[in-house]
Amino acid sequence: MKPPYKITPYILARVASISEKLGEIKAARLHRPPTELRKKNRIRTIHSSLVIEGNTLSFDQVTSLLENKRVIAPLRDITEVKKCNPYL
Repeated sequence: MKPPYKITPYILARVASISEKLGEIKAARLHRPPTELRKKNRIRTIHSSLVIEGNTLSFDQVTSLLENKRVIAPLRDITEVKKCNPYL
């Protein structure tokens, strides 16, 4: 079956231009997520891992410890959080 149209150089140039624009849009979306999102995910991962191991600290307490704030909690639990974060 033969299509009812002809591919002209003009049509080919337009298709190439559209493909190029789509490539630019896709490339722009390849950036890393914002640092705030990565930080929240890291804190959530650390907290979840510690809960599995029996740590009694809440999510807010873990967040505070990772932000170098003081927290009232058992020393063993605080030490575990600090071991999870190499930046402390």
